[in-house]
Amino acid sequence: METIAKTQKKNILFEIAWEVCNQVGGIYTVIRTKVPAMVEKWGEEYYLLGPYFHQKASSEFEPITDLDDSAAGRVVAKMLEMGYKVHYGYWLVTGKPRVILFDVAGSMGHLDQIKYNLWEQHRVPTVNTEDLVNQVIVFGEMVRIYLAEFAEQNAKKADVSAQFHEWMASSGLPGLRRDNVKIAITFTTHATMLGRYLAQNVDGFYNKLPFFDWEHEARHYGIVTQATFERLAALNAHVLTTVSDVTARECEVFLGRIPDLVTPNGLNVVRFQAVHEFQNLHIRYKEKIHEFVLGHFFPSYSFDLDKTLYFFTSGRYEYSNKGYDLTLEALARLNWKMIQMGMDMTVVMFIVTKQPYFSINADVLQSRAVLDELQETCTAIEKQVGEKLFLATASGSDHKMPDLNNFVDEYWRLRLRRTIQSWKTNELPAVVTHDLKQEDGITDFCRKANLVNNERDRVKIVYHPDFISSTNPLFGLDYGQFVRGCHLGVFPSYYEPWGYTPLECVVRGVPTVTSDLSGFGDYIMQIMRDYENRGIYVINRKTQNFSQAADQMADILFKFVKMQRRDRIMQRNRVENISDVFDWTNLRSYYDTAHDLAQKRKKP
Repeated sequence: METIAKTQKKNILFEIAWEVCNQVGGIYTVIRTKVPAMVEKWGEEYYLLGPYFHQKASSEFEPITDLDDSAAGRVVAKMLEMGYKVHYGYWLVTGKPRVILFDVAGSMGHLDQIKYNLWEQHRVPTVNTEDLVNQVIVFGEMVRIYLAEFAEQNAKKADVSAQFHEWMASSGLPGLRRDNVKIAITFTTHATMLGRYLAQNVDGFYNKLPFFDWEHEARHYGIVTQATFERLAALNAHVLTTVSDVTARECEVFLGRIPDLVTPNGLNVVRFQAVHEFQNLHIRYKEKIHEFVLGHFFPSYSFDLDKTLYFFTSGRYEYSNKGYDLTLEALARLNWKMIQMGMDMTVVMFIVTKQPYFSINADVLQSRAVLDELQETCTAIEKQVGEKLFLATASGSDHKMPDLNNFVDEYWRLRLRRTIQSWKTNELPAVVTHDLKQEDGITDFCRKANLVNNERDRVKIVYHPDFISSTNPLFGLDYGQFVRGCHLGVFPSYYEPWGYTPLECVVRGVPTVTSDLSGFGDYIMQIMRDYENRGIYVINRKTQNFSQAADQMADILFKFVKMQRRDRIMQRNRVENISDVFDWTNLRSYYDTAHDLAQKRKKP
């Protein structure tokens, strides 16, 4: 009888992250895109826990008023009785899962008591922590109270699992283990706090990795609280996972534990029925990028858009971690190679990363506006000429071609002449589309390397220090459309625990450059032999120095520029064909394994 009872136990999963209904960075993408695959497996027994911020929740959250609709709702009711502000409802993303959001601001009064308990019970130092860390501490405690209450009510009739992402969700995790709460706990770190700091500040970080003292470094960078939370979460979870083998090495040193499993990140991949459809999208969005390039470069000089390739890089502004330094060095070398060869191809490199700025550069906006005016004038002339040509031809008695100049009104001739006059300039096209608050590594390099959009340069730079969205007056595209319109994504990161940007290229059929120090590049090398043939180029940063890596990358880019259009189209097809490998319906199984293992390790 006992075995029958066991098999009938329900399985319930809670997934906890600071970025549920709260878009801050890459983990939002991980969680949001994984939802449909998780709902497919867990159905009604899958819940997400996150913080409540009214501004963000208002567009993504739909409340459920009937708290009796599920065991999770009943625990929300209990917490409301206890005086906590908790919101229960649906997250309005694909899969529409149920979420429990904790109003952190409303419980800040408990902060000092929570901090006292953290020191007493776990020796976590929390003196003079910044506001964000204080919010995280309160959030972690509310998660702990919720899960402990849920287990109290349901652990006898259900196997409960909790999947924590990152230290920001996990300050309450050690307390769950201390109180022996009947929940199987998995903790996933997507990047270690210390790894991110050290990689951008210490030369040869990976070679020195085994010799770091985590506590000493945490004190040095002023992140003792965060690093301690992360370490305790890793040590107290039944199962520890990370997103790549690259980060697994950091976990051993900084968190004191080798991960049980690697859980690589995926996306919710949408494949088109007709193979040519994604090629059509590329052409459509490339035309929109053409428009920007016309407005940006052609007032100064022109080049053949049919012989122009669009490269891009994007991500958080971490100059060396994200490989912006290597990308620019490789582009400078590529430019030299193309000039030496006398090539008539042009490469426009878009660098998209958020940096503080005052406003969009006035000249950049002005040339874009004049381009629109030019287009409007030409369309009006075209219409006028078309109508008059038709009438003249239909009523004419001879077979001669009429003089088209006679069909254009003086008004439109004058307007066109004036527009062209205000359109042309002797200035070089701007390297940066916005007025930056201060110079940075990118502008500094471009100036020193004289990569400043000279007419003879075959590599042009467009640095866009803001997100790309459809409301953006320069492009009129959202980020996904912009990616599709480009020919190559460039991401040779030095420190990148996973790397969503190259993966986003792959699922949109865009060839991409990555590195063997990024989790994505490392994973590709493990699962695929002929990755370069499929349009994924991996730069060797493990054993090559900076200059060697820049040379390798310049060679790869040069080879790409020399490819025939037909070959590039075939490569786009091959890239798009492997996107299924990264669909969450396939990669979810890694998380399934982690949760099963955690249940086995949970004490009965």
